[in-house]
Amino acid sequence: MTQPAMPKATFKPIIQNQNVKRKLQNISFDPKEHLTYEQPKSVIMMKDIGYSEDTGISPVAVSEPFRLFSTECIQKFRDEALSDQVMQSCSFKSNLAPCSVRGYATKYAPFIYDAWHDPDTLSTISKIAGVDLIPMMNYEIGHINISVKSEKQASEERAAIERERKSYAEDEGIAGCPWEDDKPVVGWHTDSYPFVCVTMLSDCTNMVGGETALRTGNGDVMKVRGPQMGYAVVMQGRYITHQALRALGAQERITMVTSFRPKSPFLADDTVLTTVRPISDLSQVYYEFGRYRLEMLEERVRVQLKRLREAHTAGKKTDTKALKQFLEEQDHFLQRTNEEIVLDENVVAGHQPELDIPNEKTLSPPVEESRSAKRVKAA
Repeated sequence: MTQPAMPKATFKPIIQNQNVKRKLQNISFDPKEHLTYEQPKSVIMMKDIGYSEDTGISPVAVSEPFRLFSTECIQKFRDEALSDQVMQSCSFKSNLAPCSVRGYATKYAPFIYDAWHDPDTLSTISKIAGVDLIPMMNYEIGHINISVKSEKQASEERAAIERERKSYAEDEGIAGCPWEDDKPVVGWHTDSYPFVCVTMLSDCTNMVGGETALRTGNGDVMKVRGPQMGYAVVMQGRYITHQALRALGAQERITMVTSFRPKSPFLADDTVLTTVRPISDLSQVYYEFGRYRLEMLEERVRVQLKRLREAHTAGKKTDTKALKQFLEEQDHFLQRTNEEIVLDENVVAGHQPELDIPNEKTLSPPVEESRSAKRVKAA
């Protein structure tokens, strides 16, 4: 069966509708100029939202929004990610998101590529996440989610919000807060990858809403306020069910999502490709996914082989139980890797699964490797 054509977005972000476009500048990413990091006011831990401390690869759940990039850096991000060439070649739509742009950084966006590979950027993200991280795959650098409205729509929303606020004040809040729209821009889901850094590329001056809703371990919903332009949020999204709520009063909401995995091959990797298969160049994603997973396995085997040889040379008895446990864990690792590589003809382009769990009281985190194998002892 021939794979159906990937759906393409049918509208353009505001940057492409301007009468005068800012000319692209030939500048390189410089952390001294473009990183404007300000420590987040707080970081929410997994235990704070009802999950056990050993869920995932870090005790950190999500950060408060924090300043990360300069205004010039954000503009350069927009110039590259929203260029005509990228929009024409790398934009997709799905049942969960009206427009996304992905898989463009290596070929079309050297500034964005360098920004997310920069050691200072990685050090900053890792510090907040509580674990050393590296970009998940080059294909996942700078994934863009786009929501655009006309100026008339945005103006009407702002007027409606003001009316509702006045009514709310007059009835002393009895009617609730109807201007806070709980309709999602992206439905309930867990991310495919361990950590994400979500960076705001839009001016949020007139924006109301736009928070990220998290479903806690006991089934309640908690909101984390959305970031301002140049600000970011770091979240362990693989283990937390969440959704992006719709923003009102602003013409656009454009976010950049870059995904990360542990730098160490000896940490468990619970990656799945569920949400990204339908909106990806499968050949490229499978190549990058298969390569890094096999590289992890290669390093684990190398360390285990070294340990085995050293024990034998020292005249020690072979630790049969430990060897079998290692082999069983790697066998499971290979099985999970194989399961994630679905034949192209069995992937429905543009259809991302959405979780329907409004009445759930408890949620079990996804587990790829046993928690006992969360860290494989290195030699």
